[in-house]
Amino acid sequence: MADFLHHLLFGIYPYIALAVLAVGSVIRYDREPYSWRAGSSQLLRRKQLIIGSVLFHLGVLMIFAGHLVGLLTPIAIWDALGVPHGAKQVLAMSAGGVAGIMAIAGATLLIHRRFFDPRVRAASNFSDNLVILLLWMQLALGLSTIPVSAQHLDGHEMVKFMEWAQGIFTLRGDAADHIRDVALVFKLHLMLGMTILLLFPFTRLVHMLSVPVRYIWRSGYQVVRSRKLAARHG
Repeated sequence: MADFLHHLLFGIYPYIALAVLAVGSVIRYDREPYSWRAGSSQLLRRKQLIIGSVLFHLGVLMIFAGHLVGLLTPIAIWDALGVPHGAKQVLAMSAGGVAGIMAIAGATLLIHRRFFDPRVRAASNFSDNLVILLLWMQLALGLSTIPVSAQHLDGHEMVKFMEWAQGIFTLRGDAADHIRDVALVFKLHLMLGMTILLLFPFTRLVHMLSVPVRYIWRSGYQVVRSRKLAARHG
């Protein structure tokens, strides 16, 4: 039973989460394009919003880039570059720790603003509140993994997660086996991360995928006419 549950959570659930993320995002963009945005309450407690938002977004972007490069870069490339596994783990712990502290500090400010300011709370919905709380929990779990990682500075534990992540993306059926004996805090961190991906298309997080690439080829000039002028020539 334990083996089946482990394989379900770390061998099958990742594909469910990624499939819902991809298909759900496409369907929402196609059917509800006007909901593809982040709701704004920037006129309320603006200073706290700016500080919290900058810290949170900068920290999360650093964490995302670190996870993307650190987990999905083939181990052979790191070996070819002469980067020891232990050195890579220390770098990941250091940079991830700084980014995690920034992000969770920003998330804490945003949560305080959202839940303790009556006007902001009234302008929030259940989805907004759930997302920021889940992200705070995920950041806390991520920071909690650092003391555990510090007990394995040879990089062996880190390699397990690289093999798991690369196994998932290369459709290897034994991917879950690589992290079978890792500490519980790592498994909780992975499970919550996959759950956030699963919920992604149904929340305001979709605005992260909105990159204004159309401005690259849009003409440099835009004609703007007043209503009176438009009515006169209409």
